[in-house]
Amino acid sequence: MARIISPDGKETRELPAIQARLADIGITLRNWPAPADARAQSLLNKPVLDDAEKEELLAAVDHRFQELKREAGYTTRDMIVLHEDIPCLAEMLGKFDKVHYHTDDEVRYILAGKGYFGFVDSDGGQFMLEVSAGDYINVPATTEHWFTLGDSPRIKAVRYFIDTSGWTPVYTQKQVASFE
Repeated sequence: MARIISPDGKETRELPAIQARLADIGITLRNWPAPADARAQSLLNKPVLDDAEKEELLAAVDHRFQELKREAGYTTRDMIVLHEDIPCLAEMLGKFDKVHYHTDDEVRYILAGKGYFGFVDSDGGQFMLEVSAGDYINVPATTEHWFTLGDSPRIKAVRYFIDTSGWTPVYTQKQVASFE
């Protein structure tokens, strides 16, 4: 379940309050339970998945993809599996831990693990949103944000795209606030 973290360390855990704050900057947050059957749980508990296992999990949540295709025109999806044993993980994540935006929506459905999206408020302030299993987030194109795994060594998420070419980060040169 998602939570908002302010730079002063204050937290918000109530979903309606989180959704309202995110809506102020155009972000959609939903809670979609991750697959709970034994096979899916077995795959979600593995640190590494091969391509066939990723496809199996994508098939388990295909109804979400079909819904997003109808609602918003998403054309493709894939699964990202990040874990502490990936060579050069820090360098890979370093592309996204600075304030940036994309020219396409950034859409994630978290199936396992957790991560942190940071956002720049309409007044220039910043906050972080912890996402974990069951959280679906849509960060609209041009929304300033950043992403980190923080203290979490792993995350499995479905990524949805309208146009994958719009997913290159455009850096804004704003500094990320210090979070306690």
